[in-house]
Amino acid sequence: RFEERAAQLYGMGLIAGFCHLYIGQEAIASGMRHTMQKGDKVITTYRDHGHMIAVGSDPKAIMAELLGRKDGSSKGKGGSMHLFDLENHFYGGHGIVGASVPIGAGLAFADKYRDNNNVTYCYFGDGAAHQGQVYESFNMAKLWNLPVLFIIENNHYAMGTSQSRASSSDDLSKRGEGFNIPGVKINGMDIFEVIREGQKCVDYVRSGNGPILVEMDTYRYRGHSMSDPATYRSKEEVNCKKELDPIDSLRKHLLENKLASESEIEKID
Repeated sequence: RFEERAAQLYGMGLIAGFCHLYIGQEAIASGMRHTMQKGDKVITTYRDHGHMIAVGSDPKAIMAELLGRKDGSSKGKGGSMHLFDLENHFYGGHGIVGASVPIGAGLAFADKYRDNNNVTYCYFGDGAAHQGQVYESFNMAKLWNLPVLFIIENNHYAMGTSQSRASSSDDLSKRGEGFNIPGVKINGMDIFEVIREGQKCVDYVRSGNGPILVEMDTYRYRGHSMSDPATYRSKEEVNCKKELDPIDSLRKHLLENKLASESEIEKID
């Protein structure tokens, strides 16, 4: 709902600059939140609204930031791509493709230095997975056995380029093998699998084994940004993927298992 309202306000000209929506990928940020302990850190790319909401930040402060207001999370100076919340250990929001990875490794280094048993959740996209700085960070993270989860949110399109056209391999979870970093592929559209398998990955890292690479298989339903008409995808493809929508799937699970009534879900909605 936050993202839908952001899209509406962008269309009205009230949000300036770029704006990247998280619609379709919600199960990842909200699911991994269930695996976190106090003090764990999150850093991500410019598709960051959902992640900041998930760590417990005030949605009003986030929306104020999108609108360029002084009561925004970065005093209105960062905008959509540069959200930040030190109190909730959310370190951005980064506009440069792949920039979250070396900074995420640095955050993990700080935790190892302080010996506080915290873990850094470092998110980036399938397009960023081709950046050179990502692999330099992988090498350093494994050399020093840093407590970091490198999480690829693979929504299958880097801007308008499909993964099949940009990647020599369709299994991004194997990208860390050359650095002795194990990889895991998770269905990022299923919140239960995200929590269950994500917890195993977090336990591995928190136990002192060093970094792990997690590929979250997901899909974005909107364009890359608000200026993207997404004409490179067929309606059939998008409609097929919508059958896997993480929110609709959770709604169906709640109803089928009588964990909530239709009226209760409508009230939440």
